[in-house]
Amino acid sequence: MSQPNLPADESRIAIACVREELARRRMSRQRLADEAKISVSTLEKVLSGRRPFTLATLVRLEDSLGISLRAMKPALANGRDRSSVAPDELGNYARPSVAWLEGSYLTLMPSFGEKAAISAYRTEIAWDDTQSCLSFRESDRADAAFTHFGCVSMPNQTGHIYLVTNRHGQQRLAILARPTRDGVMHGVLSTLYSGRGAQLTPVAAPIVLTPLTGKAATSFGRIATGHADYARYRTLLKRTIEEGFAVFMGI
Repeated sequence: MSQPNLPADESRIAIACVREELARRRMSRQRLADEAKISVSTLEKVLSGRRPFTLATLVRLEDSLGISLRAMKPALANGRDRSSVAPDELGNYARPSVAWLEGSYLTLMPSFGEKAAISAYRTEIAWDDTQSCLSFRESDRADAAFTHFGCVSMPNQTGHIYLVTNRHGQQRLAILARPTRDGVMHGVLSTLYSGRGAQLTPVAAPIVLTPLTGKAATSFGRIATGHADYARYRTLLKRTIEEGFAVFMGI
């Protein structure tokens, strides 16, 4: 006999409760699935809404978490789930689980306007209540006309962080590895390079985000070879490839 599915509103509330508990306890989905004696595939599909939330699954998760997901219904019905969990297309992450990523970052990439130079600017990452997700915004760019902003995607499956710009269908994407011990994120930027006239060419380049602590002065703008910070910035960029954070394929 098949188990009954939860009504849509109760399912939505239970999903939000489970996500928040995972974030609060810093618990992996694999561990919860093991303790609830369900497959991690089933758990992933339930939490993303791709599979109905059955009463049997609800009971197993309640036993494993030691809480009544249904008892939390009044608090979540007032909208907490809608404002603190990102949509499925951005990874279904709960706000408490990504709070560590919020802050200001020195962002480094090769300059597209001067050979051997480095472009250094600021990236702010913060929670956006309106969109219910992390968002990012750039500033202090030498080429201010190319300043970007957008949403942050963090799918559980890859563990990578995606900074996504989508303006009228034109997209730019930065894929970042999880932070190193010192909080630095290395990755690849995929965008369009403005060549001669109106010509635009697809380009990929290393990119680095390192936390701004305020302990030392930081240089922004176009950093040329003679600049005092050039060697340090270049070393950070070179680590992206030398330590395998990103690979540029050749033929």
